[in-house]
Amino acid sequence: MKYKITHATRYTYSEPVPVCHNQLHLAPRDLDYQFCYDYSLLLSPAPHDRRSRVDYFGNLVDYFSIHEPHQGLTVTSVSVLEVLPGAPVEPLSSPPWEEVAERTLRTVSPAGLAVQQFRFPSRYMPELQPYEAYARQSFTAGRPIVDAALDLTSRIHRDFRYDPRATHVNSTLAEVFQGRAGVCQDFAHLQAACMRSIGLAARYVSGYLRTLPPPGKPRLVGADASHAWVSLWCGTAGWVDFDPTNNTIPALDHVTLAWGRDYSDVCPIQGVVVGGGQHEMSVTVDVEAL
Repeated sequence: MKYKITHATRYTYSEPVPVCHNQLHLAPRDLDYQFCYDYSLLLSPAPHDRRSRVDYFGNLVDYFSIHEPHQGLTVTSVSVLEVLPGAPVEPLSSPPWEEVAERTLRTVSPAGLAVQQFRFPSRYMPELQPYEAYARQSFTAGRPIVDAALDLTSRIHRDFRYDPRATHVNSTLAEVFQGRAGVCQDFAHLQAACMRSIGLAARYVSGYLRTLPPPGKPRLVGADASHAWVSLWCGTAGWVDFDPTNNTIPALDHVTLAWGRDYSDVCPIQGVVVGGGQHEMSVTVDVEAL
């Protein structure tokens, strides 16, 4: 499946901003099943300096600064890419989850240590133990790891309500767990915390989800969405992605941007401004099939 993705973020300020510094995770990753043919970044006003680098997790990160007064900022990324079907996953043929956890813990190779780093608490998952009992309802003794992860995915989808009003940027995972409601970022953090609580390695994935209009309705430009899900290390089965918001294994409708320990590692846009008064932000995402 080929896509053209346009992600536009607009900031308006009630007072002039003399200086801003920004960091972006908007470039799609190249993977075995995903190929980015073109990526461009449009910035208004034009930055005084701009640079890019690959971060610790292998994500492309853009940086820019503006050093003149401005009362608005527009950041638009345009990507052309292709997503191919991933390798088929046989849930019942995957290794037992305890075996994967044990091998992940004991490995000392560079590749193994790269997996191990996703076993620990992080900024948005400061505690793991509170989620262990919930996780173990799916990860029962000897159960194949992919089968258990699919069950956990289904339970989160069933037990938690998608509600953008239920959480905000400062909501904690404990509040999400208690309130049983949130958005895709919350559910991805919850699933990763559950998996890490029993010794498994789970990373947070940031990306896009193509949405389809209701039957008979036109496709609305800009109505697609930024999205988040989880990738679990499954031993001989490799990394396998799970989307608890939609109760599915991500496929052709999911586009991967970046991954890290949690949202703080892969926030699409973050930065610092001087002044500006009241700030307003609007975001549109358009995932167009080519």
